[in-house]
Amino acid sequence: MSIISNQLIPELSVTNFKRSLHFYTKVLGFDISYQREEEGFAFLVLGEAQMMIDQIGIGRDWKTSELKYPLGRGINFQIKVENLDTLLGNIRKEGLSLFLVTEEKWYRKGNKEVGNRQFLIQDPDGYLLRLAENLGERSLT
Repeated sequence: MSIISNQLIPELSVTNFKRSLHFYTKVLGFDISYQREEEGFAFLVLGEAQMMIDQIGIGRDWKTSELKYPLGRGINFQIKVENLDTLLGNIRKEGLSLFLVTEEKWYRKGNKEVGNRQFLIQDPDGYLLRLAENLGERSLT
């Protein structure tokens, strides 16, 4: 698998590598581009979205303060996907709850609006993820 080199790739500190890897790969459908299991690290890809997960307490941690649930306060990660329904089915199978139920939302962008069908879910460590399916654009004039 080739790696698209994005200019910004978040690395999330996680409390349980196996649990987080299951969530991102089996529930959300990310592929593992590469991993270092002995370090509790994986580089994940979903379409053009990229992220890394890294087990807290193994190797080097970038800890600026106490890490307690929910991690990632004040940020959400928007991840563009092709089909929300597949993800919603996986979430139901796992018995997980959504942070924000599926909605259709239009955002102004200049003289147009861009639409998303989206929902929010927290990962096992509380990071807030906004999964969004593109609904296209429409003119405001």
